[in-house]
Amino acid sequence: MKVPISYNLRNLWRRRLTTTLTIGGIALVVFAFAAVLMLAHGLEVTLVATGTKGNVIVLRKGSTSEMLSIVTREDAGVIKSLPEVALTGDNKPLAVTEVVVIINLMKIGSNDMGNINARGTTAEALLLRPNINFIEGHMFQPGSTEIIVGKSIAQRFQGCQLNNKLKFGKQYWTIVGIFEDGGTGFESEVWGDVEQLMPAFGRPVYSTATIRLKSGAQFEAFLQHFKIDLRLKSFEPKEELKYYAEQSQFLATFIRVLGLVITIIFSIGSVIGAMITMYTAVANRTKEIGTLRALGFKKFTILFAFIIESFIISLLGGILGLVLASFLQFFTISTINWNTFSELAFGFQLSPSIIIFTMLFAVLMGLGGGLFPAVRAARLKIVDSLRGS
Repeated sequence: MKVPISYNLRNLWRRRLTTTLTIGGIALVVFAFAAVLMLAHGLEVTLVATGTKGNVIVLRKGSTSEMLSIVTREDAGVIKSLPEVALTGDNKPLAVTEVVVIINLMKIGSNDMGNINARGTTAEALLLRPNINFIEGHMFQPGSTEIIVGKSIAQRFQGCQLNNKLKFGKQYWTIVGIFEDGGTGFESEVWGDVEQLMPAFGRPVYSTATIRLKSGAQFEAFLQHFKIDLRLKSFEPKEELKYYAEQSQFLATFIRVLGLVITIIFSIGSVIGAMITMYTAVANRTKEIGTLRALGFKKFTILFAFIIESFIISLLGGILGLVLASFLQFFTISTINWNTFSELAFGFQLSPSIIIFTMLFAVLMGLGGGLFPAVRAARLKIVDSLRGS
């Protein structure tokens, strides 16, 4: 004979106060667990999405970021002339040479100083990054001290609104445009003309060269030039998507490890809470358990019935925790990207894999807390149970 599910539901309703408290405890732990995974995933999504399929970034070997890389004008000319590089409508290489430096801006509200990436680039950047869209204003004019800023910069930093002037690199720069790029890392940058930013910061060389291949299948052929051409052996080309994925790995891993350690500590308390709830249920239902055994229900059936109750509690706690965590997607936070030492704004991102892992975590917590009480209930002798001892 099997214990009907309605029996489990009635028992949970009778103990609705303790059941609610246990569900709440599990939900809070699940919320913290999901938040950590969403935070790390949001960082990865933001940085990986910064890259564009078909683009290749060329850095000096050993450089962990654009700021640490050096590409001379002569080297950039050689890279642009390689046969795999796509061409524009007027037969010019679809490529851009850029310089990346750090500037300091004051945050709105807190007056704290933040490190920001200032990217010297050219008009070809809009061809290589087609998702760039101007919310206000327009692209800077080549040869001028005009700049454009990402949406995140305009929202979070003082004086970064349209038509304002910013002072860095010993001169003033006029903001002529505010752009968005689908929430990528570029929205946390300031862009200006590379030939103006380089002398302003005393940089005689570029940081990187980014090119578009004629075909994604030509990457290996493009790579071969850097292995056999002595002029290019000091450089390492990377697919842009892969480069930005690598940029996210260290910080995302750190967030996951630190967050999971804290979550595990919290989960111990939640498991203990579930265990106390189920032990109390066993203690209050000894006669009921004895009656079930006397009616012919086997030990395994009693064990399974109590495990089902733990499962229901953990499932409800997991769903509640996930629902609460899903609202974090409306928030954007910023942190220091340890590869570039500049601020990066990103949001919490929920994914199907996070939902699955979170629910498994919740169920395991509930089952862990309900297993031993369920075993105790199954082992009760019929006579002792009927006596209430």
